[in-house]
Amino acid sequence: MNTVLIILTLVEVLLLVLVLAGYLIVIAATLRDVSKTLGLVTFGVRAIDKQTEPIGPRLHDINQALEQAAGALEQAVGKEAPSHGGGPARGPDASGSDARGPDVPVRPGAEGV
Repeated sequence: MNTVLIILTLVEVLLLVLVLAGYLIVIAATLRDVSKTLGLVTFGVRAIDKQTEPIGPRLHDINQALEQAAGALEQAVGKEAPSHGGGPARGPDASGSDARGPDVPVRPGAEGV
């Protein structure tokens, strides 16, 4: 009787090891597929980086030309050109705060209150 129980226990352990090995093989295959996909994505990102590399210095020139054009248009209209990096005005006094003061939060939908 003990021999039968020992044999059944060994068979169960062997089946458990085989099932776990099967799952590990499936996981390893999935990880290999993910690795291949990540390699392709990395290759694509590097290609994009190389192809867009020449844009950087030219954007500076384009930005300067656009600032000059904006300044000329503002002068033609009669307004003063905004200073570089000023950005859009955020509030009535263009300082980022409204009449309530800089520390008072504004609820959505209550801008005109």
